[in-house]
Amino acid sequence: MQSSNQLAKAERRIAIVSLMVGIVLLGIKFLAYFLTGSAAILSDALESIVNVLAGAFALYAIILAHQPADEEHPYGHGKVEFMSAGFEGGMIILAAVLIAARAVEKLIHGVTLDQIESGLLLIALAMLINGVVGFILIHKGKKNNSLTLEADGKHLLSDSITNVIVLCALSIVHVTGWTWVDPLAALVVAIYIAWVAVGLLRRSAAGLMDEQDREDDALLRSILDSHLAPAGKPPLICSYHKLRHRHSGRYQWVDFHIMVPAALDIDHAHKMASAIEYEIELAIGQGNATAHIEPCVDPKCAACHPKPA
Repeated sequence: MQSSNQLAKAERRIAIVSLMVGIVLLGIKFLAYFLTGSAAILSDALESIVNVLAGAFALYAIILAHQPADEEHPYGHGKVEFMSAGFEGGMIILAAVLIAARAVEKLIHGVTLDQIESGLLLIALAMLINGVVGFILIHKGKKNNSLTLEADGKHLLSDSITNVIVLCALSIVHVTGWTWVDPLAALVVAIYIAWVAVGLLRRSAAGLMDEQDREDDALLRSILDSHLAPAGKPPLICSYHKLRHRHSGRYQWVDFHIMVPAALDIDHAHKMASAIEYEIELAIGQGNATAHIEPCVDPKCAACHPKPA
């Protein structure tokens, strides 16, 4: 298992590679645009500018997210990953608007295309690179619970899908001579990437607003339920309430109140709480669980008044 420092270095390397790939693809796509004059390729090239800007922000976010908690940021710096995803989503929306405006202009005034074969080859190369790097980033992001890497990977993967749209449009123009297909494809690209951006913005907002994750909630409640008296496993608790949890990037914070028999001494109750906290922390991976202990006052509680065997 990688240490936190090794994980940070590995993610930085991946983010740097992603940024370098974005710069190379930007050059390839603008070369294809200058050769062909295609509105569809220009839409792809404009999105690549977003890729480069988002890649640079993602690298910064990953470096900052791995910084330890300090006095000014006692919960760490993980929320910058939500900001990174939101920045990327916002940039994609901007690119979609610019692409759509350009596409409509070309639909009205028409477009002249040159050297379509060269454009097809360059966009096919870009599609291959985008697909491979995108899959790697998504895999690494899910493995390391990094929203930044995952968002960047989804963006690259969506870019490869737009490459497919552009290839299909150029192929149709090349075979039929229907040049209007080119700006129409650019408009389709704009709509598709806007849809991808909305998903990124939605997830970013959920993280920044501390939206409760249903899967996390079910996991945490199953752990706490497993310790309820009388049929639960040790340490037995009377009940629990005020369960709250939130993500700070990849790091998860959990707090809850547990009711224990009033007759228990403080040391015993503390050990019970620590055992449950540790079990939760093992289950959630990177995170911290905090239990608040309260005395049970229920006269019918199965833990306080167990039935004789």
